[in-house]
Amino acid sequence: MEQRVLGRTGRQVGVVGLGAWQLGADWGEVSEADALATLDAAVDAGVTFIDTADVYGDGRSEKIIGKLLKRRSGLTVATKMGRRVQQTPDVYTLDNFRAWTDRSRANLGVDTLDLVQLHCPPSAVYDDDEVFDALDTLVEEGRIAAYGVSVETVAEALTAIARPGVATVQIILNAFRLKPLDEVLPAAEKAGVGIIARVPLASGLLTGKYGPQTVFAEDDHRNFNRQGAAFDVGETFSGVEYGVGLQAVERLRGLVPEGMTMAQFALRWILDQRGVSVVIPGARNPGQAEANVAAAQFPPLPAETHDAVREIYDELIRPQVHHRW
Repeated sequence: MEQRVLGRTGRQVGVVGLGAWQLGADWGEVSEADALATLDAAVDAGVTFIDTADVYGDGRSEKIIGKLLKRRSGLTVATKMGRRVQQTPDVYTLDNFRAWTDRSRANLGVDTLDLVQLHCPPSAVYDDDEVFDALDTLVEEGRIAAYGVSVETVAEALTAIARPGVATVQIILNAFRLKPLDEVLPAAEKAGVGIIARVPLASGLLTGKYGPQTVFAEDDHRNFNRQGAAFDVGETFSGVEYGVGLQAVERLRGLVPEGMTMAQFALRWILDQRGVSVVIPGARNPGQAEANVAAAQFPPLPAETHDAVREIYDELIRPQVHHRW
């Protein structure tokens, strides 16, 4: 698999990684055996970067990945912290950071966390010098090797990129979320900050497998978070109304080259964007993980295809999401 530098971490990672939210919670039931089989399949296929969070299954995702790390080497694991408590700026303190990272270190079974990201904190946190001083302290203490942020908005990303210690920015980027292309990716590339592209398949919409009659499980965020009841609605279907998303998918379907699935097309589109370090699609089984990795083997999409994606975005998606995030 093609390797790219993960921003200021200096680490080389495969361009297609694995997002491990599905292996923790909120996507329907995934057994531990299936989760481990998915992780093994991803690594066997060439994945070297895995993204998780302390809140995914309240540590379940981290613990399962920890079992993987006992027998697989050469991996970079990024976790996130901050979403297990009430979201107020005053909780982002050095003492809490120490406690949170100690818990993640125990869950993952490591002395030093490869990369820790603030997990979509309140916007005021990005302007707080003490927060980033505390993160620098964690690096000095050896609890973490590097730190980054996971953001909801372009404005938050740009503020984070300006911080000299921020190694990576994780942001929603897909064919339904083009706003980061205009400012975030160029700014990150100029600063040497890595871009981790999350929600690459718009919660599965961009796989082309869902329709008007699709029913999601009660414990699946695609059921319970469509109006943002649990967390930022932009994390579910990229904030796009489901029916509009289906219309856009049908338009995009005609752009998919022969021999490529729609999901692979969506991932290849992201990999074509200059400044992206790694894309982190999730997977619930080995077959999905292997198919996601295969997207990196296809050549870049033609310029006219990228133009057509933007036209569909401008017509159907932009009015819903561009002004919000």
